Amino acid sequence: RWQKVLYERQPFPDNYVDQRFLEELRKNVHARQYRYWAVVFQSGAVVQQLCSVCIFVVTWWYMDAGMLSPQGLFGAALLSSLLGYVLFDAADGGAERRESGRTRWADLKSTLVFAAFTYGFSPVLKTLTESISTDTIYAMSALMLLGHLIFFDYGANAAIVSSTLSLNMAIFASVCLASRLPRSLHAFVMVTFAMQIFALWPMLQKKLKARTPRCYVGVTVLFALAALLGLATVSSVGAVLFASLLLAISCLCPYCLIRLQLLKDNIHGPWDEAEIKEDLSRFLM
Repeated sequence: RWQKVLYERQPFPDNYVDQRFLEELRKNVHARQYRYWAVVFQSGAVVQQLCSVCIFVVTWWYMDAGMLSPQGLFGAALLSSLLGYVLFDAADGGAERRESGRTRWADLKSTLVFAAFTYGFSPVLKTLTESISTDTIYAMSALMLLGHLIFFDYGANAAIVSSTLSLNMAIFASVCLASRLPRSLHAFVMVTFAMQIFALWPMLQKKLKARTPRCYVGVTVLFALAALLGLATVSSVGAVLFASLLLAISCLCPYCLIRLQLLKDNIHGPWDEAEIKEDLSRFLM
């Protein structure tokens, strides 16, 4: 009788298999079953990040055109940060703060140090890219914001995900754009606003998503409407295209994902590579 071993001599060629070979055939062992509204809910992270980039660019355009004062933006951003700070603690009753041992006084000191540091270096930020042409600055900023969206942590466990790289690229883009604003105060407010929308806002998103899903959905919808209204004041065509992009990501892509799952046909069987499940770390010591 044929045995599936190569260390014994048998009257069969090495590539011989008997009729029992396909008995262990399994299809789609690791296939996941998705629900449409669950996928739509998860796509909110992508929608919110796209809206964050949109709001940042529109805000910069208003400041560059002189239609928004730095004092007004700083005041609005400060009020929004205070509201988000209260909401961040209220989402879990301060449990995360108590576990980390971080106090509100420590948060205030960190904020003051960052604001003072950024304000002190705002003249340097303003003149940092004087030798670079404006077209190059715009191209670099667009590339950095695109990289920010690509490497952002949307909750997927993938090698391409890098929260640090994503944040650094967004801040680099904000510094490039801030250097084209009229005064140093504009640059300071723009970089501060970039930190709020690219660093602090995603933290609040994740907390709301984990603790209060309904509130998260409402905030996502309001945030998308705000981004669309702001973009509509700059370009109506751009607002229509951006709305189409958001609808495609949140509604069409989940539908395509679920439909494509029906076409998945992965096979598993005795031909798969062997997996060593035993802990072999003791042999490395």
